Amino acid sequence: MKLKTILISIIYVLVIHVNSFAQSTNLKIEPPFWWIGMNDSKLQLLIHGDNISNYSVKLKYDGVEISQLNKTKNPNYLFLDLIILPEAKSGKMEFVFKSKGKDIISYSYELKTRKNNSKLRPGVNQSDIIYLLMPDRFANGDTTNDNRIVMLEKANRSNPDGRHGGDLKGINNNLNYFNKLGVTAVWINPVLENNMPNYSYHGYAITDFYKVDARFGNNQDYVDLVGDAKSKNIKIIMDMVFNHCGLNHWWMSDLPSKDWIHQFTEFTRSNYRAEVLMDPYASNRDKELMNDGWFDHSMPDLNQKNPYLANYLIQNSIWWIEYSGIDGVRMDTYPYSDQNFMHQWEMRIHEEYPNFNILGEAWLQYESQTAWFQNQALPNRSATYHSIMVTDFPLSYAINSAFNEQDGWTSGLSKLYYTLSKDFLYNDPNSLVIFTDNHDIDRFYSTQHKDFEKWKMGITFLMTTRGIPMIYYGTEYLADGKKNEGDAQLRKDFLGGWPGDTINAFSQDGLNTNQMKAFNFLQNLITLKKNNPSLQTGTLKHFIPVDGIYTYFRIGNDNAFMIVINNGNEAKKVRLNNYSEITNNYRSIRNIDANEFDKIPPQIQIRAKSALIFELK
Repeated sequence: MKLKTILISIIYVLVIHVNSFAQSTNLKIEPPFWWIGMNDSKLQLLIHGDNISNYSVKLKYDGVEISQLNKTKNPNYLFLDLIILPEAKSGKMEFVFKSKGKDIISYSYELKTRKNNSKLRPGVNQSDIIYLLMPDRFANGDTTNDNRIVMLEKANRSNPDGRHGGDLKGINNNLNYFNKLGVTAVWINPVLENNMPNYSYHGYAITDFYKVDARFGNNQDYVDLVGDAKSKNIKIIMDMVFNHCGLNHWWMSDLPSKDWIHQFTEFTRSNYRAEVLMDPYASNRDKELMNDGWFDHSMPDLNQKNPYLANYLIQNSIWWIEYSGIDGVRMDTYPYSDQNFMHQWEMRIHEEYPNFNILGEAWLQYESQTAWFQNQALPNRSATYHSIMVTDFPLSYAINSAFNEQDGWTSGLSKLYYTLSKDFLYNDPNSLVIFTDNHDIDRFYSTQHKDFEKWKMGITFLMTTRGIPMIYYGTEYLADGKKNEGDAQLRKDFLGGWPGDTINAFSQDGLNTNQMKAFNFLQNLITLKKNNPSLQTGTLKHFIPVDGIYTYFRIGNDNAFMIVINNGNEAKKVRLNNYSEITNNYRSIRNIDANEFDKIPPQIQIRAKSALIFELK
């Protein structure tokens, strides 16, 4: 009888242990780990598990305290507030989940040591040239990850809107290409898991905020890419999404609370009108649709006013910055998220990383509205904080139309002039990210009706005016595509990124004459900008376009650059005494294609539909 009792006791202990293990493996805790030495000592863990709110939590770890246990109406969630004191050491701590006085679940959670240089990253700045790419469409470096059993959408390169197989390995394999072209920072469209049944390649319907999509690789592959890029002096900008998630995100089947997302009695789409946020006459209805409406059927709108979600998103950003070592964040659909929350997020980022840069996508039509987002970014700004870098869509629109129009009072090159003349609206116009095209608008070569001379004028302006230039992948070999033919036409596979491609833009094998000229032209301009601080941070001085001629200067400490654009159909002679207020300060001039400086002549000649760059000393 005694032996039977002992056996029963042993079996009971084993059952409890097995149940504990089973339950702990079903427990989900995010962030998955954290660091000691953060400037903010607070950490909030999202804990998900069956009826987990019915448990108490115990922790015994020197330097770490549980400050509060937060519950929602969903019993499957706990939000655990921790304080990580300065004396805390790195290591693994054990959370014990208790029920009715008994230890039921034990969960090991790791605290890591911060990297020594984590606070000192230089970030992206005016010396950089950004290259934007879409990972699924850039290069397939590992064909074995094209399809994964757990992923709903399989690779189908014949489907323009399907998965094509590009991945992180493909990007890493071609880091030398970025060095060859000369770009210094790479903005990669979202790489986090998008386990959606279709149209998942773009990456903007995230289903796990802590996991790289298996078809791109894994988290370590991303960390390796960032590290390998740094070794080649290339910065990595991570694309983040706070406004929405994917409909198949793991929490959508069991929301922490009803207000975790914005919900309506029937599907309600955003009106996409960010202008209502600064419109003094906007209706509450229009504001609600803008902020709370879903971006699409497959993209539920996240409610950043929920304090637990707000903490979740802020910590997720800090986690990726610390974990991967990225140099910048591009925030998708910046105006669509709650702006008070965005201010809080920015200040928390800069609290941990004072030099870190944030690029906010503000897809707006006019300069005043774009400026509102830059200027309002940090309302209680101190010298420690920066303005965010904002996408300059108004200048992009001007570039795309200027060279197709006959020059007039407000048309043609005057559009460039008038757009820049409104820079007084911005807190920091030099930090605006400028571009001819991106993954959402017509390819620049197409808007210029595939006219190589117009393309060159636009690219010259992009690389010599104020702001931080961004090049969309394929621009260097005259990639084309119109949005009215479908987004996939703007996101074609990079030439040479797949085994068997007959044209290879990485090696330039098979490119036609104009494509080769385009690459060399852009490469030379990038080199010129990188080697001359005057073209990065120099003062911009421009003159009102006259007779199809637009002339402007970038003025530095020791030299200046004069850029002359002729948008007319005839060659022109340009009298330099019209610009004597600047040219009189210099004694010599050279065309950038020449090696020697000469005395400044009274006039120069410029052919039709072309741009010239001169250096003054």
